[in-house]
Amino acid sequence: MKAALIEKNGGPEVLIYGEAPDPVAGPDEVVVDIHAASVNAADWQVRANQYGSNLEFPYILGRDFSGVVSAVGAEVADLKTGDAVFGVCDVGQEGAYAEKIAIKAAIISRKPDSVSHVEAAALALIGLTALVSVEDTLKLKAGETILIQGGAGGVAGFAVQLAKHIGARVLTTASPANHDYLRDLGADEIIDYNAHDFTKVASDCDAVFDTVGGDVAQQSFAVLTSGGRAAFIASGPTAPEPPRDDVQSLRPNVSRDRAHLERIIELVEAGAVRVPEITRYPLSDAAAAHRVSEARHLRGKLVFDVR
Repeated sequence: MKAALIEKNGGPEVLIYGEAPDPVAGPDEVVVDIHAASVNAADWQVRANQYGSNLEFPYILGRDFSGVVSAVGAEVADLKTGDAVFGVCDVGQEGAYAEKIAIKAAIISRKPDSVSHVEAAALALIGLTALVSVEDTLKLKAGETILIQGGAGGVAGFAVQLAKHIGARVLTTASPANHDYLRDLGADEIIDYNAHDFTKVASDCDAVFDTVGGDVAQQSFAVLTSGGRAAFIASGPTAPEPPRDDVQSLRPNVSRDRAHLERIIELVEAGAVRVPEITRYPLSDAAAAHRVSEARHLRGKLVFDVR
């Protein structure tokens, strides 16, 4: 099969479009012929060795995908050959930048006809991350106020819509070029982080969802009301230490399961959440997509057309 892979860590130039062995389904797995795969920040962070992982080369990047089941393991009873499915690789597994992947059947979901392969690939990991962060970790409730950092990104854009669907008041940060986009997603107030210190604009927030990291993460504690909680997905494997003892600092555990994927589809089909803006690349042009993703000024999602 064809795949975009790396034989060493480094910049985007280390990505190679070449041949890799076809995967074989284990007893509890299916093989999926991938039609589309999404680009996530974690992909280039792994490529650049920012996690300090000891990768076994050649290594195929990529975490979420959509495609069609082409082989079924002996213990799999709930999926069959020909089923359209989408999902996210298991924790510690990658390999979606390829024409095929073997994956546990229990952690992927059927894809409805109402959502294309490209759309499903774009929604999978961002939707899973936003749901776990906003609903499960922050436990956001109607009537609360949430600040979502970096609103134009894929995860944050999904979170803005999810928070509005829950009934929260939504504040977010973004450059002026993305203000109309975020207003259209439902944000109640958009803070231009280039012109304003968000800690001087936002206050008494019940929750913060940070997708940016660094100084932004640390400063986010300042806008919380007493008893507030903040969730962080861009500050490494653990949440940052809060500078005050009357708030919670949380790191969402984004485990893989079918229930959350089905929830994504439910929200999309109900019109509560829409598919993000998508920029498409051929899988053979993975290096170019990584350059765009790594620049961190992306709106929406980058998706590979695999077949």
